[in-house]
Amino acid sequence: MSWRTTLGLALLAAALVSGWSAWRMRDRSEPPPVAAQRSDYVLRDFEMVMLAKDGSESVRLKAPELQRSREDESLAIVQPVFLMPAREGAWRLGADQGWVAPAGDLIRLEGNVAGDSEGGNPSQASLRTGRLELLPEQSLARTDDRVTLTQPGIIQTGVGMEADLKTRNYRLLSQVKVRYDPPKR
Repeated sequence: MSWRTTLGLALLAAALVSGWSAWRMRDRSEPPPVAAQRSDYVLRDFEMVMLAKDGSESVRLKAPELQRSREDESLAIVQPVFLMPAREGAWRLGADQGWVAPAGDLIRLEGNVAGDSEGGNPSQASLRTGRLELLPEQSLARTDDRVTLTQPGIIQTGVGMEADLKTRNYRLLSQVKVRYDPPKR
């Protein structure tokens, strides 16, 4: 055997050992999972106006952040404040989180939901609950959670509520308690 054959066999053996070693040491970890839900776009520190079918203002929204889902085109909102017009004044509704359906016909507010009527109406009202659904086209609000509704001279609590935000008619559904608190003179 010549020295060239010996050198060739040694190099072939070294190549096989290094290839086998590299194959055994390869990265066997799973690839990082792709995010389940990605956003089409993100808005920060914005104000948006949604219009009704007749072109009138239906809802005004202010929030520090909004993300639009690529999969279902819904909107996820951080600390939303919705302004809903009413006959006399408007409703200001805020929460920790908000969600808007793709068609804009359903809004869900979750976490520390606070609603206050604004404007010159003498029957100012405020509501507090943990979760609230809004139907902007019908100016309706509803919830199955515990609600506290406060108006001048009266505090009402109950579980479940339906409200017509334009006419300011409220209906508590169950476990209703009313406390009269006349204004001090």
